[in-house]
Amino acid sequence: MIRIGIVGGAGYTAGELLRLLVNHPDAEIIFVHSNSQAGRPITDIHPDLVGELDICFSGNVSHEIDVLFLCSGHGKSRIFLEANAVPEKVKIIDLSSDFRLADKAAGFVYGLPELNRDIILNNNKIANPGCFATAIQLALLPLAKEHLLKGEIHIHAITGSTGAGQQPSATTHFSWRNNNVSIYKPFVHQHLDEIRQSIHQYQPDFKKAINFLPVRGNFTRGIFASLYLSCPLEKEVIQDFFKDYYESHPFVHILTKSPALKQVINTNKCYLFVEKHEDKILIISTIDNLIKGASGQAIQNMNLTFGLPETTGLQLKGSAF
Repeated sequence: MIRIGIVGGAGYTAGELLRLLVNHPDAEIIFVHSNSQAGRPITDIHPDLVGELDICFSGNVSHEIDVLFLCSGHGKSRIFLEANAVPEKVKIIDLSSDFRLADKAAGFVYGLPELNRDIILNNNKIANPGCFATAIQLALLPLAKEHLLKGEIHIHAITGSTGAGQQPSATTHFSWRNNNVSIYKPFVHQHLDEIRQSIHQYQPDFKKAINFLPVRGNFTRGIFASLYLSCPLEKEVIQDFFKDYYESHPFVHILTKSPALKQVINTNKCYLFVEKHEDKILIISTIDNLIKGASGQAIQNMNLTFGLPETTGLQLKGSAF
């Protein structure tokens, strides 16, 4: 069994991680750390785990584990690791943004399996990608691999409210978010840096603008991203590039019809749809921001680093309704 510790256990990504791990055949949860909730039953904060997990939040960190998931807010993982000496034998999977960029990586590798699977297999420190970054990169990597990103890229992506984390704010509470849509951080979203970094692994000469409009949706979970760019190739040729690229990646599926967001909710899947409009490619990419965009992908990375099939514990079913 893989002995697991979780830091930052009271948030959305930790809650999702726990829901997945309690049904993972090779996982044993040793502790769930939380400074704010130490001593309280986990089910006080994650009540859907009643009958699944009968332990309390811990104020201490045990080293008798095989893997440590860091689920605290952005900036806090680096602080935690500076204050706590984690043994070299313990694998670390960080769900914050602290180590995603190469110039700040501190020994971490970027954990997008569909890009870096072979690298992830042989590393003990994994920086889990951002949710928007996951959906957008999966839409662009097959084109970057063929050096087909020649002009500006235009992206409109809408995300559920859980993408903002558990801490309430003026733009996440129900009365503001419900029946409402708004754009935030246009053209300057923090995930753009990791998107460009990944594109450069295949196409280092790409210098064009990535015009990204992130949108707050009036739903709780999921990302629906639509991207378009210029490309002279026929639709069938482009679709073949996508099929070939993802042939060995079990969670990415190329559809013949445009997907609906609900189809991927509560799964670790990404659905991609590609079509051509005159000289423009349109790509639709849909994921669950809490699973493929966070906790599910973290478990996928854990599976890889321990030599398990990456689908282990992640055979989850979505719904069309």
